[in-house]
Amino acid sequence: MASPLQPNSSHYEQNQLNPRTPRSASLEVETIDVDPMPEGNRGVRSVVRTMSSDEDGVFLTWQDLWVTVSDGKKGSRSILAGVTGHARPGELLAIMGPSGCGKSTLLDALAGRLGSNIRQSGEILINGHEQSLAFGTSAYVTQDDSLMTTLTVREAVHYSAQLQLPDSMSKSEKKERADTTIIEMGLQDAMNTRIGGWGSKGISGGQKRRVSICIEILTRPKLLFLDEPTTLKSSNFSTIFAFCRPGRTVYFGPASAANEFFASNGFPCPTLQNPSDHFLKTINKDFEKDIEQGLDGRTPTEEVIETLTKSYKSSEAYQQVRRQVAEICKKDCGAVEEKKRSHAGFITQCVVLTRRSFVNMYRDLGYYWLRLAIYVTLALGLATMFYDVGSTYGSIQARGSLLMFVASFLTFMAIGGFPSFVEDMKVFGRERLNGHYGTSAFVIGNTFSAFPYLLVTSLIPGAIAYYLPGLHKGAEHFIYFACVLFACMMLVESLMMIVASIVPNFLMGIITGAGIQGLMILAGGFFRFRNDIPKPFWRYPFYYIAFHKYSFQGLFKNEFEGLTFPGNPAGGPRTVTGEDILRDMWQMEMSYSKWVDLAILLGMVVLYRILFLVIIKTSEKIRPILRALLSVPPKQTATVMINPSATPLHGESL
Repeated sequence: MASPLQPNSSHYEQNQLNPRTPRSASLEVETIDVDPMPEGNRGVRSVVRTMSSDEDGVFLTWQDLWVTVSDGKKGSRSILAGVTGHARPGELLAIMGPSGCGKSTLLDALAGRLGSNIRQSGEILINGHEQSLAFGTSAYVTQDDSLMTTLTVREAVHYSAQLQLPDSMSKSEKKERADTTIIEMGLQDAMNTRIGGWGSKGISGGQKRRVSICIEILTRPKLLFLDEPTTLKSSNFSTIFAFCRPGRTVYFGPASAANEFFASNGFPCPTLQNPSDHFLKTINKDFEKDIEQGLDGRTPTEEVIETLTKSYKSSEAYQQVRRQVAEICKKDCGAVEEKKRSHAGFITQCVVLTRRSFVNMYRDLGYYWLRLAIYVTLALGLATMFYDVGSTYGSIQARGSLLMFVASFLTFMAIGGFPSFVEDMKVFGRERLNGHYGTSAFVIGNTFSAFPYLLVTSLIPGAIAYYLPGLHKGAEHFIYFACVLFACMMLVESLMMIVASIVPNFLMGIITGAGIQGLMILAGGFFRFRNDIPKPFWRYPFYYIAFHKYSFQGLFKNEFEGLTFPGNPAGGPRTVTGEDILRDMWQMEMSYSKWVDLAILLGMVVLYRILFLVIIKTSEKIRPILRALLSVPPKQTATVMINPSATPLHGESL
């Protein structure tokens, strides 16, 4: 089987024979399913590989690394228990172990991506120095392939190249780099195939994994953390790091000596069995009960693990690992410097993100097109229900009800695009953590790409709901009506962006967003007029915070100002003006014009988008502070490795 980073085995073997290949250095951490094992008993490996010489490579060491997490009332439990190891340039390191033993946690710790609620102690050094990993130096491919499903393979890689590669490279050079990387990953036959997702069939799962790798190696990073790729031959590994639950080291050393280590402790690899499968099966406790029932006399897995861990701790291999780590730390390799101007400029990022998001929105039927169909259907329902409302006294209530429905429930449906936006947020989260671009560029790109779709969604249903019922005649009044509808839809989308940054999944997000809007509609001034709203909380401050207040007032002023209606047949003046209706009947604030209401709505759009940006940026700043507070000193060293930010967030632009 070929390496997932190479299109064929011969390419891989060539790199192994020539470690000074001109390709940039990269450290790969891969997780591999072992196919020969029965389903459910499949082990998992992580692989570390570098392909450069010692002079320009990166040495990664970790010593006495402990990672613990709070376990509620039970206190805390260890995920990694004092593990020590290293990765050298020019070698292939396999990190192996059963599910749940802490392999992904180890990768997160090495890459500086542990959560703020996790305690970390020990020493992690890059070329013998404590430093955070900068963009262009490292990249991380996580277990989940967060990709835009509407893009083709070529488009996904090309857009990413334009975002990551510096402006000093021309568009043709970036395109050539992207095409070359696609071919290296063996994806040339799928170049024009859409990635696909839950709504449409696309490329296979293995191809998606290779696309994810493709995107991260565009910058030719020196360190590549790769979690869960496809299968590699165990013979390709130069070093094996095997550990068991809860994160205890079973073996670290040359792959050629692993068989001898297991055999010397009474667990030789059977003939014709894959050694990797044998190692994993030996230390996996998940199916111990089934094994005990089927095979009498077999040593319990817990005893096997205890034997292996004690043997390793007392072995020469363990002492050699500690000596090698000490030697690497003493080497004067120099700190890894961040590449100067290693990614595209802010303007370029905004333009590329706008273009990519526009294409995604156009192809994703659930983003806007389905919503447009629903809006048109609702608008037709409004138009037929209130068709030709006329200018009678009874039409006053009818006009108010129609406008209330438009400002409340028609804009409420904007949350329908939330699932699609959540998928965008997954892609954004991956790309932001890997340093492809900043939060500001994402917000600007999303805003400008959504603009034409929201405009169409406002004009077409708005025209149906405005002209067929016979609302206030005049182009100026319709334009204002459409502008308020547009502002409200953008406000709802901005609100859902904030919800998406806080709430973990789209189902909870929809419920949360719907609940917030429901409260705003309730306090907007229609179901209870302004003077009747209870002052604590509902009027001060909720009435003034709810954007429905300003949409109600703007639409009502736009509709009634300048019109005259017959008086109440039950008594009173023969005619009543629109201004009197607004002031006395609807209790609108008449001290300012409708354009102020529209300006406030647009200002709230900007405020909500800025609030989303602040939440994202604040979480980035608070996370390392919390980690520092929760971190504890290591048991045998005085150094605590606290990575101030997630791997390539260094140098991220606002």
